[in-house]
Amino acid sequence: MRVLLVGAGGVGTAITRIAARRPFFETMVVADYDLARAEAAVAALGDGGSRFHADRVDANDEAAVAALLERHMCDVLLNATDPRFVMPLFRAARTAGAIYLDMAMSLSHPHPERPYHECGVKLGDDQFAEAAGWEKAGALALVGMGVEPGLSDVFARYAADELFDEIEEIGIRDGADLTVDGYDFAPSFSIWTTIEECLNPPVVYEAGRGWFTTEPFSEPEVFDFPEGIGPVECVNVEHEEVLLVPRWVDARRVTFKYGLGREFVETLRTLHLLGLDRTEPVTVPSAAGPVAVSPRDVVAACLPDPATLGERMHGKTCAGTWVRGVKDGAPREVYLYHVVDNQWSMAEYGCQAVVWQTAINPVVALELLATGVWSGSGVLGPEALPPRPFLDLLTEYGSPWGMREQ
Repeated sequence: MRVLLVGAGGVGTAITRIAARRPFFETMVVADYDLARAEAAVAALGDGGSRFHADRVDANDEAAVAALLERHMCDVLLNATDPRFVMPLFRAARTAGAIYLDMAMSLSHPHPERPYHECGVKLGDDQFAEAAGWEKAGALALVGMGVEPGLSDVFARYAADELFDEIEEIGIRDGADLTVDGYDFAPSFSIWTTIEECLNPPVVYEAGRGWFTTEPFSEPEVFDFPEGIGPVECVNVEHEEVLLVPRWVDARRVTFKYGLGREFVETLRTLHLLGLDRTEPVTVPSAAGPVAVSPRDVVAACLPDPATLGERMHGKTCAGTWVRGVKDGAPREVYLYHVVDNQWSMAEYGCQAVVWQTAINPVVALELLATGVWSGSGVLGPEALPPRPFLDLLTEYGSPWGMREQ
């Protein structure tokens, strides 16, 4: 297997450090708009980086990405950029005849008249619109293969296959007790993506009704997270799992709730109130004359790079899937989860917990594809593939998952 990894930020760098310990691939080309960043990711691997090479590419340039795939004879494109670049990378992979993997799906657009009641363009709709072409060509796009979405979807399929006869509700629940020394507000993941998913109308799925939307931060609940994290207030947030799980798993209701904390929610509300969550450029004066800038890009530039926060960060992060239903005629409720301690991930890989937890899952998926354990064609979510091999290999990587009967 020859892999083109596009994006050498926090998650991309963590991918290289995890993959460097595994023998399943021949070459990994690390490409970024900033060549120096790609070179730094490769150089950090030291003697273990002989299979890695750095290159430069504009992720928005579909033709350039396809040409890079062909020049390096890569048969897989792994997208570690933010969701703005999903579609050009997705299409470049199809043009070059490569397998495509991402960790976040194509962007949504709210309903123009009823944004908090009806869906407009949903997450992933643009990709699923091209699914027939991928399937006809026998090509595979494995979408949403991070931790959330990704591992959370694998948990949903595992629950349906092995733990339940009927499923009433699947709820993704994400929480942490992470703190960052020296910062009152320092998101542990891309603020661009965080704003996108938290301020868009959240989507809920119900059998018989389909997908519909609610107000941002709706339906607050306190969820007790395992391994010492404890109770965290979680709220509805737009996320891919709600759009993916019902396509392959029979459940009467699917939700995603994120443990943001009230201070974080109020900060996001303020950004929205001031228009600082907007992506459309505004014109501002500068020493060189008027310049067009995106307010959201300005916010991101003013905050610390999440990948650099590991040494200041303390605590654990938990991603998991809560499932309620019936097994052998009796009610059952479980929480399938994956916890990463920042102290461990920094000591073992030099990566902070949130980006490391995201990065390990596409590497596990790549290995399953390389060995033929996973295969398929079309545009598939993680729940379309057998879950047990993934969970077993994740444990083999030294990062076991857990299950708690509720």
